Amino acid sequence: AEWLITFDEARRVSRLLAARTDGSCRVATVGELTEAAESGHEPELLLPGPDDIAFLQYTSGSTGQPKGVVLTHRNVLASLESMAEALSATPRDVFVSWLPLYHDLGLIAAWLGSVVYGFPLVLMSPLTFLARPARWLRAIHRHRGTLSGGPNFGFDLCTRRIADDEIEGLDLSSWRMAFNGAEPVLIDTLTTFAERFAPFGLDPRALAPVYGLAEATLGVAFTPVGRGPLVERVARDALERERRAEPSGPEDETALRCISSGVPIPGFEVRTVDDGGRETPERVEGRLQFRGPSTTSGYYRNPAATAGLFDGDWLESGDLAYVAGGEVFITGRVKDVVIRAGRNLYPYDFEQAAGDLEGVRRGCVALFSAPAPAGTASAGTERLVAVAETRESDPARQAKIRAALEALSEERLGQPMDEVVLAPPHTVLKTSSGKIRRRAMAELYESGELGATRAASRPLWLRLARLAAGGAGPAVRRSARRTGEIAYAGWVWGALALVGTIPALAAIAARRPRFGFACARAVGRIVFRLAGIRLSVEGAGHLVRDGAFVIASNHASYLDGLVLAATLPRPVRFVAKAELRDHLLARWFLDGLGTLYVDRFDVAQSVAHAGGLSEALRAGEGILIFAEGTLHRMPGLLPFQTGGFMAAVKAEAPAVPVVLRGTRSLMRNETWFPRRVPIHVRIGSPIPPPAAKDPGADSGPDAADGPDAEARSDWSRAIELRDTVRAWMLAHCGEPDLANRNPLRDLIERRTGTGS
Repeated sequence: AEWLITFDEARRVSRLLAARTDGSCRVATVGELTEAAESGHEPELLLPGPDDIAFLQYTSGSTGQPKGVVLTHRNVLASLESMAEALSATPRDVFVSWLPLYHDLGLIAAWLGSVVYGFPLVLMSPLTFLARPARWLRAIHRHRGTLSGGPNFGFDLCTRRIADDEIEGLDLSSWRMAFNGAEPVLIDTLTTFAERFAPFGLDPRALAPVYGLAEATLGVAFTPVGRGPLVERVARDALERERRAEPSGPEDETALRCISSGVPIPGFEVRTVDDGGRETPERVEGRLQFRGPSTTSGYYRNPAATAGLFDGDWLESGDLAYVAGGEVFITGRVKDVVIRAGRNLYPYDFEQAAGDLEGVRRGCVALFSAPAPAGTASAGTERLVAVAETRESDPARQAKIRAALEALSEERLGQPMDEVVLAPPHTVLKTSSGKIRRRAMAELYESGELGATRAASRPLWLRLARLAAGGAGPAVRRSARRTGEIAYAGWVWGALALVGTIPALAAIAARRPRFGFACARAVGRIVFRLAGIRLSVEGAGHLVRDGAFVIASNHASYLDGLVLAATLPRPVRFVAKAELRDHLLARWFLDGLGTLYVDRFDVAQSVAHAGGLSEALRAGEGILIFAEGTLHRMPGLLPFQTGGFMAAVKAEAPAVPVVLRGTRSLMRNETWFPRRVPIHVRIGSPIPPPAAKDPGADSGPDAADGPDAEARSDWSRAIELRDTVRAWMLAHCGEPDLANRNPLRDLIERRTGTGS
């Protein structure tokens, strides 16, 4: 360290500490540093810039040694902006916090958030909360707190340790966001907390699981405000064996319950990737990656760890998850998942259930896999080990606990435990925030330092045979799956090239829109059939009619146009962004389809192109617009552009909403690797433009008339039509509303040099 910053009363001790270094560490108080910076005596103390390091936020070290995450001033402010937008935070909020200031939740969300956004912060010591949890709830009551939360154990502590007489007269009705994060969120904890404190005014919808990590500065995904927790039941066997999160019914007693951590906060994107680094489809578990405006540049003076953090411009979270409907469901830590006989075993589920057994200390169970200790009969093999803390010393009671843990392993994990270690209190290692350090426990086990009676081991030859038999199958299946995915992608593109080349050339040569659309329809149907992709259409009868119409579709994949060509019952003319004309081959093909173009950046050109859409409609043709105006890789419906709806108003043509489901997983933005997923196209009923307003309705002295009034009337009608279509699509697309997160706006600002 170059500087040790302290206060006057601790200066003497600080100097003693500094004297133990090589002499280069300097001791100063905050006041002395401020004076030196203002006077210019210390050049290195000049005020920092946005991209200078603000502080190092150390990771908890739950899966390894703690690492210093580099956070700049720009990172911190960007993170606070994204989180405040997700929370709808204002200076009228009141933040109540017992979170320690060395933890990012307490430091950034509570303290720095109050500085930047000006809401009052009621700060209490963590020890005060731990001694009497009711004081936290009393502080929310007294100060009318609106924002507060903490790790899962804090909510659990309240339900177990607070007596009724401590909270008599309590009123929690002001609490609008009770965030639960920093450690795995337990469904039972949220349920019992909501039931326990609902009589005291707590709105269950205020409970909000959130997800974040130091590498993102803090937040990544939040439960939408006022929505409450979202819980799914998924088939255990499908998730553990095939990594597929298949919904399971209430009759499935073995189902896993998964809770959503919400949707990505503004500016953030998430994705999941498989072992080969390819993005997984929806509801398929993979490594969770993220990117956003507040992500770190790496770990301080740790190039090896920094290199492992990045995958292009994506950052590895170290967590496993699946994404469904834009919601992020965390399933475990990558390094903590135990892989046995082709199954992914999730320690946390077992550990929490084990903590409920009689005689086992709650929150003090660690499940991990580790090589057997050297010198034992089974040295060199992988063992499934559970370490459980207990205060019981009677051998008979310990035997009963061990038997209960082994039975729980059969029930929750589907296989026996190799070894159960009963240990005295404080044996299980934890991070500063209370997370189990499973890797450290495995190292402790390997070293033979867990001084407990070890169960009798099976012969080495039998253990090796079981491992060989159990491991060979999964390895072959993984290799076959990777080979199959690559072969499938090659087959799809090969089929498209083989089937599509001649029709594409014919469309280019003919330059007749109906003929071109017929070619595209034939190619799409043949290619999807060859690819084994099932196309289903709902509401096709809504388009079996004469006359002009505007189809408005969501945009989720590069193949959306081909899907629509293969499924729409009537030919249409596609509307595409004008930039595609810069690509010669694309322009030839699009012109062959009779494509209409719109300019997204030049206002004059955009108006002229909108007139072209109206002319096509007046000629009785149908046109198809991707109403979001751009392709976005994250699930969610973006704001709609208005040009296509203005054309519908001017031509008095109805708008037909169409929702595509499944195409985002088929081949989403930024990847050219197709996957086999079912596609569903839902066609809504035609929505006519709103009736024009009677000019005579505004009869006041300032009432406008003439062309300007007509233009304003058309514009308001187009806005109303656009909003009606978007509301229908939002209700049927199964994805979140991203109305405030429009990447097109940023693109326009970059192209034109304007700011928002």
